[in-house]
Amino acid sequence: MPIPDFQTLMRPLLARIQDGIEYQVRALVDALADDFKLTDDERKQLLPSGQQGRFTNRIAWAKAHLRMAGLVEPTGRGVFRITQRGREVLRDHQDRVDLRVLRAQPCYLAARSKKQVPTNEGVDENVNETQTPEESIEASYEVIRGGLGAELLQKLKAGSPAFFERLVVELLVKMGYGGTRKDAGEAIGRSGDEGIDGTIKEDRLGLDTIYIQAKRWEGTVSRPEIQKFAGALQGFRAKKGIFITTSAFTKEAVDYAAKIDSKIVLIDGERLWNLMLDFGIGVTTVATYSIQKVDSDFFGEEA
Repeated sequence: MPIPDFQTLMRPLLARIQDGIEYQVRALVDALADDFKLTDDERKQLLPSGQQGRFTNRIAWAKAHLRMAGLVEPTGRGVFRITQRGREVLRDHQDRVDLRVLRAQPCYLAARSKKQVPTNEGVDENVNETQTPEESIEASYEVIRGGLGAELLQKLKAGSPAFFERLVVELLVKMGYGGTRKDAGEAIGRSGDEGIDGTIKEDRLGLDTIYIQAKRWEGTVSRPEIQKFAGALQGFRAKKGIFITTSAFTKEAVDYAAKIDSKIVLIDGERLWNLMLDFGIGVTTVATYSIQKVDSDFFGEEA
């Protein structure tokens, strides 16, 4: 089943801790995952930032809202337990505990008005909200990133072949290949025959050579193009190649590259712009937002 949203997790979380014992969030993750019969892939799913599990994040925010409502209380460093009011809400709401139920708790409204815990804009008005604050931020970030990626591809397709070659050089050097920009620049575009657009060192010592094909294409790259590139690699007795395009590869092309002896890495337009953003090629940072949390170690003695 899909990973439940943070509101759906509220009542199951309360039910899991109704015995009054102290719990930590991480101790409840596996138990609640079992309750919802999550698959291994769903349990391992991360937020786009890769910094936290999606399911763990949703449990943490369910607990944060329950705490604001006075249904759970902290009892020490990173531990909490259900309150008497929490047991009463659990008893009175057999089907579901969500934001609508929490809004009936005076202390929840007071906590929200003081903004003790950051929440999504408009979440009070929209009790059907399913995303945690981190998920909302990261979803917006992905929208911005996707729009920027589409703009980068347009720029690449409108540029000259020489510009695209320079970009390939810059990207591969930033990724750690090719030694110096001078070395890489001299290698890219040198061959120009037999399906090879250039070569680049795999490392600074030049222990191995990677052959490159770079295509600014509008149409999809099909299997024959990959076969031609693979044949060129064999002609040079090469085992490694990178095929870069501004478009996409057909399924047949991807399957063929995966089956042959030579290691050919396919970089389509989407992967290309993602790499450009990851390594800061062709873009500049206009704003940075830092998400912080309480340092439990700093307050350890007080706890």
